[in-house]
Amino acid sequence: MRYRFWVLCLVLTVVCGGRSFAQSSPTRIEIHAHRFSFTPAEITIDKGATVTLALTSDDVPHSLLIEGLHINATITKGHVTEVTLTPMTDGDFKGKCGRFCGSGHGSMLFMVHVVEK
Repeated sequence: MRYRFWVLCLVLTVVCGGRSFAQSSPTRIEIHAHRFSFTPAEITIDKGATVTLALTSDDVPHSLLIEGLHINATITKGHVTEVTLTPMTDGDFKGKCGRFCGSGHGSMLFMVHVVEK
């Protein structure tokens, strides 16, 4: 009888421990840069939540510049650039491509909406 109790305790510890770990890992959002846009072009995240942006270029070198969130990341074709952030201020934060990538470069915009939970 005691054997079953300890096995049950061990199973619950493993299961609950795994859930706790999964909940504490940051949300991952994939963003693709290509001439002359980001996909998706807008994201919404919760204030105080940790988020990892996985940035990839589909063609030429780009960058993601969001001054209000202190992000300036180079994005190269075939490689993932990860940026982890935890915004502590709500609001709308405008971003753009910070590296000239052709005639439509000026239209390459990005928006992060940070909302109160």
